[in-house]
Amino acid sequence: MGALIYAAKAKDCPYEIALVASNDPNAKGLRLAEAENVETFSHAHKGLGREEHDQIMHDAVTQSGAEYIVLAGYMRILSDKFVGKWAQRMLNIHPSLLPKYKGLDTYQRAIDAGDKVAGCSVHLVTPELDDGPVLAQTEVAVLSDDDADSLAGRILIAEHQLYPDALAKYVTRESDPDWILEEIRKRALALEETHERTSFGSPGWRVGSEKTAKYFAYFTHRLHEEAGIGLLLKTTGLDEQAALLDADPELYYSPKFYGKSGWIAIRLDVGRTDWEHIAGWLRKSWRMVAPKRLVKLQDIADEF
Repeated sequence: MGALIYAAKAKDCPYEIALVASNDPNAKGLRLAEAENVETFSHAHKGLGREEHDQIMHDAVTQSGAEYIVLAGYMRILSDKFVGKWAQRMLNIHPSLLPKYKGLDTYQRAIDAGDKVAGCSVHLVTPELDDGPVLAQTEVAVLSDDDADSLAGRILIAEHQLYPDALAKYVTRESDPDWILEEIRKRALALEETHERTSFGSPGWRVGSEKTAKYFAYFTHRLHEEAGIGLLLKTTGLDEQAALLDADPELYYSPKFYGKSGWIAIRLDVGRTDWEHIAGWLRKSWRMVAPKRLVKLQDIADEF
């Protein structure tokens, strides 16, 4: 927690600490946070059910205006309901190279197994303990004379460096072209008989056979000298394109090269991407050019 607070003081740090919260009113971290002028909150869990206490913590975090929860020595098992409220927005750091050694005693378990390297992992929190997607890891060599304490001391150094860096990358991911492209790619390629092909130096997605396939989407990152990051999709025509541009000109724009043919571009670097909305647009655009047999099959599947 201290490492995160001090990292947040850097001028180029993309996050700030809105609140330090604990279930232990005597936690030393609270005093450190207060000394650094960070808002604090504590509420003992004794006598409360797990969900009841989690709701108190949730309310405090929400009232602080925080957008993410970053666990740092919070040793309570969180309820599934609480984890669900913060899905994709709660991170944890664990002192092992996950998926190895979930739970406790990770240092000794690595030594007992004869591992040459141990380390730490930053991961998203899911209901299953230490099981969320891993965002970043640092390896730490296991020395021949290590015991659990000596190994833990070096891994702690790695944790203090890894956690702030991983958090910074995660909270800024929606402005990272590579991350955005992967999010588009997995949704586009989930559609039937879709494949990717580069067009004018940019990834595009086509549906149908290799010879007769038609494009239904393009990724744009400075494509044709346009600023920003976006996704180009087909509309029903110029009328629909114009309606979208009028409805939300900050989100939609007419692409220079394709605009006259009715394509629309959706900005993906404005910090408010609704990925369900993007998936729906990809599906709609796909249907406009997909072979009729595929559209019929999709309609049948949708009925179920």
